[in-house]
Amino acid sequence: MPMRLIVGLGNPGVEYAWTPHNLGFLVVDRLAEQAGIRMTRPEAKSLVGRGSLAGHEVVLAKPHTMMNLSGLAVRELLSRADCSPAELIVVCDDVALPWGMIRVRERGSGGGHNGLKSIIGALGTMEFPRVRLGVQSPEPVGELREYVLRQIRRDEEQIVAEEIEQGAEAVKLIVAEGTQRAMNRFNRRAAAPGTETEDA
Repeated sequence: MPMRLIVGLGNPGVEYAWTPHNLGFLVVDRLAEQAGIRMTRPEAKSLVGRGSLAGHEVVLAKPHTMMNLSGLAVRELLSRADCSPAELIVVCDDVALPWGMIRVRERGSGGGHNGLKSIIGALGTMEFPRVRLGVQSPEPVGELREYVLRQIRRDEEQIVAEEIEQGAEAVKLIVAEGTQRAMNRFNRRAAAPGTETEDA
């Protein structure tokens, strides 16, 4: 049974810890908590933990390269874990999806996400599963970078908590039963009528 590498995307540092752009980190932290995996070992420009999730051996990782260089860490992590890109699962935020909406994909472009673009560039392939968590602003945003790097507001905390839980469940379902099963279950979770977006 192959090892699975689960990578949450975010930026290291306390100033970024509770921002929309760090939802990938928060989902990996939740998975580590649920599985009793300690995320303490520095390895491959990342913070890493190994253990068992949904009956499979996994490596959980949070790249500490800053978001736009995540691919450097992921390429090295895959090599060390002896995994192919198909055995990778990337978890990240997505400004094209409304808050509360989750999208599971088997493959695809970076869709404007610097972390995904870096991984695709470093691996030379778009063929890896990803779990995308919606953080789209309900009103127009001036500077997108400022929006995703701002602190999560108190009135957003409940939906963020739910999204982290759902993101963790989606990852576990991919590990246990495959990406297609996770797509069938989670890609129906629309936030509201008329908010469906084209896949980036």
